[in-house]
Amino acid sequence: MRHGKKFNHLGRKVGHRRAMLSNMACSLIEHKQINTTTAKAKALRVYIEPLLTKSKDDSTHSRRVVFGYLQNKHVVTELFREIAPKIQDRPGGYTRIIKTGFRQGDGAEMAMIELVDFNEIYSPTEKKTKSRRRRKSSGSTEPKAAAAVEIAEEAEVIVEETPEVVEDVKVETSPEAEVTAEAAPEVKETEEKTESDEPKASSENESDSKEEKKD
Repeated sequence: MRHGKKFNHLGRKVGHRRAMLSNMACSLIEHKQINTTTAKAKALRVYIEPLLTKSKDDSTHSRRVVFGYLQNKHVVTELFREIAPKIQDRPGGYTRIIKTGFRQGDGAEMAMIELVDFNEIYSPTEKKTKSRRRRKSSGSTEPKAAAAVEIAEEAEVIVEETPEVVEDVKVETSPEAEVTAEAAPEVKETEEKTESDEPKASSENESDSKEEKKD
């Protein structure tokens, strides 16, 4: 008779049930996740989580207690070397049960049980946290004043630089202007000489033509 025992017997006697849960716990420690029925997964979670808590204290006594349940020294070594350091900061809830549907043969509800810290998809340590920068809404005018001072300084620098540029342009262009001004009278004189020479030549040609007619 049950007499108020609330855990699931899973349709097995005590020895069979303990052996089955021990084998399932060894498989879970070795493979980090296994597929089974939902009822067995819930019973396994109650069975293995106290052992995971015990593995945080790496002592001879803890190893012997865990070995009494698992009866596999290789699994006990892996539990204390690989799994215990990862779950050291977790205060409980080392396993996760995810329901996967129903079995085709008898329609039993299936589930996957896994160790939380060994899941790469749901692991919170590997999630990239985005840091948002918020603008300060305080009414301080110090940044605005500093920006205004910088703008004023830049304007003064520009005003100081512009006269120098104009002077440079004047200095560069003034010699050429003087040369052109000096050369302009000479050009005018040459043009006047050519104009005065052209009428003389025409008059000489006319006189030669008149003499030829007389002859």
